Amino acid sequence: MIDRRHFLTLAGASSALFILPRAGQAADISPQAVFNDPDAPALGNPQGDVTLVEYFDYQCPFCKSNHPVVEQVMKEDGDLRVVMKDWPIFGAPSVYASQLALGAQGLGKYEVALEALMATKGKLTNAQIDSTLAAAGVDPKEAEASYKADRKAIDGLLIRNSQQAIAIGLQGTPAYIIGRDVYPGAVDADTLRRAIKAARES
Repeated sequence: MIDRRHFLTLAGASSALFILPRAGQAADISPQAVFNDPDAPALGNPQGDVTLVEYFDYQCPFCKSNHPVVEQVMKEDGDLRVVMKDWPIFGAPSVYASQLALGAQGLGKYEVALEALMATKGKLTNAQIDSTLAAAGVDPKEAEASYKADRKAIDGLLIRNSQQAIAIGLQGTPAYIIGRDVYPGAVDADTLRRAIKAARES
């Protein structure tokens, strides 16, 4: 595990090294940026005393298989805030899925879109993403229109998420930040519980 105090202490030095040409600015991996981005969807208890941040991709099989574990722990804890950070690294369909899910946030249907896409299997096509959302009650055209209406903010969020992931040194999805530690890869419920407990006590 990577000690959060370590990587956040290094933020001032390392962030200048991780610049995406599209964004034109250095990554911000300060605690405020990582845990409290106002554009990033948050699940669970909005006033929770511990925040879990998840970097994920809708085509990542480990993200999808581990999603019920995170949900289980979030629901049983009751005082956990979960911030979802789209990091679409598996190609164009991943970007499309993120755009529509974040667009669905503007329709009040983010969690519906998230759950539907996380329940899919394997790689996705745009047509599969559309049909999955439609079956769940999210009109893909409305979600796309919502994304386009708020495109600057959503694209900015996706850029920030990517910059942060690179600057922190994440190697792929899923990756979780809880309290002082980074947990790369899928983690079991007991590991999450212990991490939350340690963060709560620190």
